[in-house]
Amino acid sequence: MKRTFFVLLNLTAFCASLTSLQAADYKGVSTEARQKLLKEFKRIGLNTAPGDAMFLRILVESRGAKRGVEVGSATGYGAINMGIAFERTGGHLYTIDIDPKMVEATRENLKRFGLEKTVTAIEGDALKELPKLEGEFDFVFLDALKRDYLKYLQALAPKLKAGALVVADNVIRSAGEMKDFLEFMQTSPDYEMVIIRSAMEKNDGMAICYKLR
Repeated sequence: MKRTFFVLLNLTAFCASLTSLQAADYKGVSTEARQKLLKEFKRIGLNTAPGDAMFLRILVESRGAKRGVEVGSATGYGAINMGIAFERTGGHLYTIDIDPKMVEATRENLKRFGLEKTVTAIEGDALKELPKLEGEFDFVFLDALKRDYLKYLQALAPKLKAGALVVADNVIRSAGEMKDFLEFMQTSPDYEMVIIRSAMEKNDGMAICYKLR
């Protein structure tokens, strides 16, 4: 049986690597303006923690991901951070949420950041919307109903490229609700998994899963 590794990460070294990239303006909105907007962003409890959001941004960019899916938008804080990375890679992110108010807020926030052309917010049940997405994907972030993580993965599996990253949030505190997902990742010959804690705010962690084939 494969082993699962737990890692505590310090993002300082990762963030330092972005210094040269942050010197340039993004499309339509300057780096300084986006940094100010992120600092002033009124996060809610469902939003990704800042450290985790930065880690996702780094994962997308370092992977050179071109097509991503987020399940669970909340008000778009995570989608914005990942969207910045997808803008840099010339890629695109689809973020899905079942709550119309959350989708509306996400769309408004994406416009404020000038990311509405890079990130598409979709309203609907992810289990119904995921099969409708066309093409292949190389990055996935799961942050909706924990008991449905494996179902989300199964809906996306035929569309995932070899080398794709599947990131699942809240895997420490909600491990019992996603036991089937974690057991699948631990035993599947097609994936390797490590569980990390990149931010201490929520005292939780994320599973980083790499699709071997």
